Amino acid sequence: MTIATYKWTIDRYHQAIDSGIFDGQNLELLRGDLILMPPEGEPHVYFSDRTAQILRALLLGQAQVREGRPVTLPNGSEPQPDLAIVQPLDTVYLEHHPYPENIFWLIEYSYSTLNYDLGDKQIVYAQSEIPEYWVVNLQDLQLTVFQDPSPSGYRTVTNLQDGTISPLAFPSISIEVRRLFEVNRSS
Repeated sequence: MTIATYKWTIDRYHQAIDSGIFDGQNLELLRGDLILMPPEGEPHVYFSDRTAQILRALLLGQAQVREGRPVTLPNGSEPQPDLAIVQPLDTVYLEHHPYPENIFWLIEYSYSTLNYDLGDKQIVYAQSEIPEYWVVNLQDLQLTVFQDPSPSGYRTVTNLQDGTISPLAFPSISIEVRRLFEVNRSS
């Protein structure tokens, strides 16, 4: 007996969502496989929300910051990154989720899914030619920055715990790395 798994297409996945089959389940589609995502803990939600606010203020309409919304990739994937910084195309997103050419960079906050975010997910993003991908590691309190996508993954990987960073698409803005994962008690 041969065991085969069913691969979901993006169209079938959307049909299942529209019919309510996945109501109440936190899923994402990666390479045609349904991935059940664990619930987000309080630090995850707090820091990703705060980072979204910071980015909106820094980008001032130059980009749209989407929180926990799908992006559609050509490799049978429709993940839901914590933050997707995309072109501000307004009503175009009524027709489709952002495609790779609409994405400036993606950010994942990660604790329980760290290996997944640093492994399979970064490869899928690199294969889709997402120019930059950040993983905020809430276990070790560090930022991993992936740049220079290739078919086998990103060629440049940088780990930061302090200092500042400027995203490739917006070199004029600067983000203090520690603000991504530490509470500023003075504010």
